[in-house]
Amino acid sequence: MEYLSFGKTGKTVSRLGFGGAAAGLRNYLHEYEPESVENIEKAVDAIKRALELGVTYFDTAPGYGSGASERIFGKALEEADPEKIFLATKAPFGSRDDTWRSFEQSLKNLKRDYVDLIQIHGDSIDIEKEEIIAKRGGMLEALKEIKAQGLAKNIGFTTEDSNDAVYRLIRSGEFDTIQICYNFIFQHPYEPSRPFGTLYEAEKAGLGIAVMRAPTSGTFQRWIQMVNPENTFDYTPALIQFVLSNPLVDVALVGMRTRERVEANVAIANDLSGRIDISAVHTRYV
Repeated sequence: MEYLSFGKTGKTVSRLGFGGAAAGLRNYLHEYEPESVENIEKAVDAIKRALELGVTYFDTAPGYGSGASERIFGKALEEADPEKIFLATKAPFGSRDDTWRSFEQSLKNLKRDYVDLIQIHGDSIDIEKEEIIAKRGGMLEALKEIKAQGLAKNIGFTTEDSNDAVYRLIRSGEFDTIQICYNFIFQHPYEPSRPFGTLYEAEKAGLGIAVMRAPTSGTFQRWIQMVNPENTFDYTPALIQFVLSNPLVDVALVGMRTRERVEANVAIANDLSGRIDISAVHTRYV
């Protein structure tokens, strides 16, 4: 397993991260019930197996199934040494008080006295939202209080965007990390031929950079099915390797529900021969 120092956090983490959305969301990508005893047991086993195989970065959120994902992570990591894992959760967009209430419930769900990272759970962040986050009595104030009390070691935000609002949050100097969607289909955070994008801004600011939906959350696979229905090739290794090959990406988050999927994804991440030259992919002239 590859490890590196995760930006401003100073914490060493695995480059393959365990994403918690798939474990907690009902019917995410496939028919799935997160509250069934059988599926909970499988997800807990998957997390424990990931830990055994060297994965140390675990990302969840109360929004993944109304706390279902957090409760699964709490059960699976209950006996894990907190110094040997990096546990991240989130708080939904809201006020200072909303953020505190959400975070306190997250600690209960996770069975932890503290987490390594609390993040604003963003979808699209525009200027209006950015101003609400940063204003007095806003989310940022709550996150800073949580960090000051040692209940979260670091603070960050998640986003889908490359826009001025996101750049303002990055340049504020208030955050330690960013989590953004980046993969073979959604490459907007990284345009190397200019260059510009959220990944570049985050790197310049020294933020730890985690990216979500490394295998494209089924988007690439659906497109292949549309244009080549008889195709039987498994693109998952290539899609994960594409993300891990980006020099600005610290952690590639991949959703996993079973021990078998964990073992397959760890094998992909450990196969350094599968990495590609991203700059060569973007070459236009010979």
